[in-house]
Amino acid sequence: MTIHDSGDKRLFSHPEMIRDLLVGFVHEPWIADLDFASLETYRGEFVDDRLQQRRNDVLWRLRWGPDWLYVYVLLEFQSGVHPFMAARLSTYLDLLYQDLIRGRQLGRRRRLPPVLPIVLYHGRRRWTAPTDLADLIEPAPAGLDAYQPRLRYLLIDEGAYADAELATQRNLAAALFRLENSRGPEPVREVLSALADWLGDPEQVELRRSFVLWLREAFLKTRLPTVQFPELGNLEEIRIMLTDRVLDWTQQWKQEGLQAGRQEGLQEGLHSERRMLRRLIRRRFGEGVAIQSTPLLERIAQPEVFEDLGEALLDCPDDRAWLARLHAAVEENG
Repeated sequence: MTIHDSGDKRLFSHPEMIRDLLVGFVHEPWIADLDFASLETYRGEFVDDRLQQRRNDVLWRLRWGPDWLYVYVLLEFQSGVHPFMAARLSTYLDLLYQDLIRGRQLGRRRRLPPVLPIVLYHGRRRWTAPTDLADLIEPAPAGLDAYQPRLRYLLIDEGAYADAELATQRNLAAALFRLENSRGPEPVREVLSALADWLGDPEQVELRRSFVLWLREAFLKTRLPTVQFPELGNLEEIRIMLTDRVLDWTQQWKQEGLQAGRQEGLQEGLHSERRMLRRLIRRRFGEGVAIQSTPLLERIAQPEVFEDLGEALLDCPDDRAWLARLHAAVEENG
């Protein structure tokens, strides 16, 4: 887990962040029936039947409606696109249910609770992986499809939101997304002023501290790696420093933006190459082979290799020969 992901995990260990995430970004009528005062964390470490320890990022539960029926909110933080995320979350859900059964935590009706799986993604390029497990499974013969596993997760792609849309909300999660998406110092100053106002109560001292740590250790050092920072202890100090050094920061941000733009352009080009080749694989060998090829294609970062693979796809006599050729390309260039 990166420093950035660890910072996100710390922020979303606060119930205020979970509440604002659900209220602001889960547009479902049942959200109005949640009792946010009952929010509590649920341990996210499980031991499976092979005595292997598994850990998810953040797991919460809270009351829904008049009964003590928990809605489990499973959060997974991602900075890169994981093509088989739906399968990973299916594993987490199975381990959670096994843990509840073994711990006899099902209540008098002995029913498993509903779960809302959320993937919170802050990568630069848009998320492309399927959000439904069914899209990762080969089409089944008639009558067999009813027996296939089902799971769909809610994707919250932070970069897909416009700053103007986020700025209208008095919402801690929206403020975090604005910081993640910022391409200059001015939006950051606006968010810091808002956070200093929203988090002024004494009981919010730990949440303020989590934001300061995230800004200092994850955000600023990543965005401005060549800038030497003084010891920053609170949100107001960060805002004042940004105001005093706005010219230096702006120039540095522009330079970082140019470098990031070049890298983003390269990544977009590679993404287009992968997408086109995957479409050709699907047409030649079917969706199953295309799915098998996807994680291998993600490991290739040289545009010229995709040209060679495109030619090889036409020459391979069958899918086994194609997958062998693709594995060889990854070993040579991945």
